[in-house]
Amino acid sequence: MLTTLKTAYSDTRAADLAWTLGREPLPALATLDLELDGTSLQLRLLGASHQILVDEERGRCSETVACIPGSSTPLPLGVAKRAGDWEYEFAARVEVLSPGQFAGRAQELLALVADHPHGLAGVFPGSPYAFTAMLARRHEGQVHWRTWHAYPQDGQLVATRTRVGVRVPAGPGRPTASRLRPPAVLAG
Repeated sequence: MLTTLKTAYSDTRAADLAWTLGREPLPALATLDLELDGTSLQLRLLGASHQILVDEERGRCSETVACIPGSSTPLPLGVAKRAGDWEYEFAARVEVLSPGQFAGRAQELLALVADHPHGLAGVFPGSPYAFTAMLARRHEGQVHWRTWHAYPQDGQLVATRTRVGVRVPAGPGRPTASRLRPPAVLAG
């Protein structure tokens, strides 16, 4: 789904993005509710970027990547952590593109997300290439999503990848296992 956001472009630099895990829902300009094999997922476009809420029988997990006044957690390159029953992995990178490359990449991403049943993108007023986009899926018991935050004035595109899953508890005679991390394969 593609929408034009009716708000000022408030997170105007990639360096202003912050990351938070476990934040309560923030006011959203647009949302997309999904049901992915028993997992409820809400993609939320904020005036300051994105928030994703995951609900399963065992609990809730939320990710916020946005320009949040007073936030002291900058956007990390990578995070792997346990939060309650959840295992969470996050990675981010900043691409710096020429104006032509940026326009082409922006068009490609907006086209990818616009008609996807699990995608949400919002274009901010002032530039057709100032946008936040999200795309989600469920794969092998995990929920995955990708996001893109575009800053055309600097030619920067922030791309993130996240996956979350509920830990499989250890049982009698069973080692602790994780749905997020498959067993290691040793090379011979």
